[in-house]
Amino acid sequence: MPINGSELAVIALLAVILIGPERLPQYAQQLAGLVRNLRRLTTDTTERVRAELGPEFEDLDLRSLDPRQYDPRRIVRDALREDDDRPARPPRAPGGRAPFDDEAT
Repeated sequence: MPINGSELAVIALLAVILIGPERLPQYAQQLAGLVRNLRRLTTDTTERVRAELGPEFEDLDLRSLDPRQYDPRRIVRDALREDDDRPARPPRAPGGRAPFDDEAT
């Protein structure tokens, strides 16, 4: 959500009115420090992820992990439309033994 010039001017005018001209430099300095800390944090985090993933980080497509691209209605619709190619198993006889998978244990 980008802010254009007129919106920034309105925010600055409101800040001068609400905070007052004598305290505005102090708040601006605190805001600048916060922005610096956030930039440092994101840079450090990115470097740490690069170090841990190594060359695989370059292959990582972060856009595919963006949750805004997922439409829950489409995901559910696609899941319901999927056809299961396997035939249904016949029901077990009453009192019969449960199937045993020796690879699962």
